[in-house]
Amino acid sequence: MLPQRQRLIILVLYIVGLFVVNYAAVGQFPTLSGGKSLWFYTALASILLGNLLVTPYYVKPADVISYSVAGIIALGSVQTWSQWESKEQAAFVFGCAFCLAVLLLSVATILTKDVVSEIWIQWHQTFRLLSNALGSQRVLFSVVIFVAIFIFHRHSNREVTVIILSWVLIASRPETILSHIVDRLRLIWRAGPPVQVCGTVAAYQAPGIVLIRQDGTRTVPFGTLLLIRDPHAPSKLTMAVDYVGRDEGLLLRAVEVGTPAMALEECESIVTTLPDNAVATINFSNACQQAIAQSQVPDQQARFVGVVAPDSSIDRLFFEVVRALDIKEGALVEATIGTRRVAYQVINGMTKEDIVFRKNTFGFVRGEARKIGMWSEAEDNFLRVEWLPDPNSPVLLSHPPAPGPLPPDAIGHFPGTDYIARIKSINELVTHNTAILGILGVGKTMLSLELVERMITAGVKVICLDLTNQYSNQLPGFFNGALLEQERAELQEIGTAGKNNVQLNVEEGGSVNPFRNTLREQLRQFITTNQSGFFRGYNPSSFEVWRQDSRPYQGHASMATLTPTEITRIFTDVVLTIVQELGESEDARVCFVYEEAHSLVPEWTSAVAEGDKAATNGTARAILQGRKFGMGCVLITQRTANVTKTILNQCNTVFAMRTFDDTGRGFLANYIGSEYADVLPTLAERQAVFFGRASSCENPILIRLNDQAAFRAAFREIHPPPAIPIAAAPHPEPAPVDEEKDEGIQF
Repeated sequence: MLPQRQRLIILVLYIVGLFVVNYAAVGQFPTLSGGKSLWFYTALASILLGNLLVTPYYVKPADVISYSVAGIIALGSVQTWSQWESKEQAAFVFGCAFCLAVLLLSVATILTKDVVSEIWIQWHQTFRLLSNALGSQRVLFSVVIFVAIFIFHRHSNREVTVIILSWVLIASRPETILSHIVDRLRLIWRAGPPVQVCGTVAAYQAPGIVLIRQDGTRTVPFGTLLLIRDPHAPSKLTMAVDYVGRDEGLLLRAVEVGTPAMALEECESIVTTLPDNAVATINFSNACQQAIAQSQVPDQQARFVGVVAPDSSIDRLFFEVVRALDIKEGALVEATIGTRRVAYQVINGMTKEDIVFRKNTFGFVRGEARKIGMWSEAEDNFLRVEWLPDPNSPVLLSHPPAPGPLPPDAIGHFPGTDYIARIKSINELVTHNTAILGILGVGKTMLSLELVERMITAGVKVICLDLTNQYSNQLPGFFNGALLEQERAELQEIGTAGKNNVQLNVEEGGSVNPFRNTLREQLRQFITTNQSGFFRGYNPSSFEVWRQDSRPYQGHASMATLTPTEITRIFTDVVLTIVQELGESEDARVCFVYEEAHSLVPEWTSAVAEGDKAATNGTARAILQGRKFGMGCVLITQRTANVTKTILNQCNTVFAMRTFDDTGRGFLANYIGSEYADVLPTLAERQAVFFGRASSCENPILIRLNDQAAFRAAFREIHPPPAIPIAAAPHPEPAPVDEEKDEGIQF
């Protein structure tokens, strides 16, 4: 295949040659009119339309139409019917009729392209066959030229001979023949032999793998292209992979690779010199090397890590690791399904041993990966592919897209790549509840703070019940600090005063009812208006709320303070009442953040006080009812076993971070699968298995979460904290929470 620049040079030479030939034949250069110049313009149209620039390698029906119309116009332009003899008229009619017939065949081919009837499909194939055969530029323009010769040149032997020889030369494409000969001569006479036999085929591990018994001790490097002569099948090109033992010689494995047609054509001209079942290295021509460099072969050589192994399924990939490269837990690899490149995430690895040949054993590493999907540039996301790759097909280390600015909905990235994990929907993150699970110091609170900012940006009011008091210090500017301090003081004063409020009706004693009523008014104002910000943070253990436990006797009664779990129920019930008054909503309105959830909504076996069991049940019931009114929660805990499963089971989005306890891992296995649950003890800080309704991926994924400082710098530039009408009380500069050294992608 000649480059277009060379074809343009050859075109110029053809045109110059046509002028010379026309002068040699008729004794003059071509004129704009007259039958003597018909052959010249026909040949010129042939090399312009068919040979070199427009369609040098194939003919479409539309091209045939242009050829036939050009032929009819050319014949019609020199028509002098009254001056011709009958046989010249007959030749003219034949030429026009031939062009018209080809024109009709090509039109019929186009009109019957989309037919579904079997008989019409047969007619379409017939029309296409005849159109391609008769309508090629060589055939059609040859007819026009021979008509021109018969009418205008047949009386001069010199003209006939020169024109026919010139046209035969043009139609034979001498530049193609010459280029082919030059390439073959280069192949023969270049430095070093064109092929060198290095072994014989020992066995085929169908499909796609060849086991080669190597002759001698010369090492064949990984990625070397090997030509195999198979006496019972077409010869094939393979890529050397690795050595797997020895028998009578070294045993080398090779995998079949997709190679350009030019390379296969060159191989066919060489393979006949090889004995049956021979394996040889080949010294390709320069043009062939350029074609290979532009194919997928270099990409496979650079990123090849292994081959698809047995037991792979639709969602799980097992692959034999040939080259480790940067393979590690969480890395992405690719396998081809049909014509699509599908990404898988590595989650496990194990050593295996296999019998290779005549009881020779071969130890290898087998990787295990879960399907992520096919990357879509248009959607900037992974799409699901519902099938599995072919056995023994290559597995490549994922080639990430070019890095760029991270979108605001990116929650993290796949380790070692620039592929992004996204929050698909803040609404579903809230209304269908979210759980952040993991041991101390892995970044749970940092992730929660990021989610809170995203919720506030989406217009969701956030109420954080936080025993650590971190959230208020970390989110200045998102709430009216002075107003919040005033409201907290009012609640504390009302709660403390209840210690001496003894009533005949036990339900009216203490400060539970006044506390609830005041809290309802405060939160109604917070939820229904934007005057006091979008965030409220409370520490349930800081409130002293009294409950009367007995009937009064001589003005005294038994009093008890509410536990943080019971105060959590009051907050949740109050908010549920408010959102119910507002009516049902598909959009998220309010999100509770339960920090240290094992202390706020404990499992009944972990409840410290008897009243905590009923309180937890009440909180769980309110969360379950709140979804249809736009209320949900984010539950954060380091003790999965100690949190009420009534709420945890309703968390449709899960961020699972490092955890060790078997109870927690067993529970999470139901969500993210046993494979991902098994990797939880080895996760690094700021890594999480992300899965659920709010995830942009349909399958569980292991991601590296955003760095807090970089996230805030980028996110707040686009979404600054909302303006609060009343000046906020001063807060200390927040220190990073659970911040670890971040060597990953910067948000």
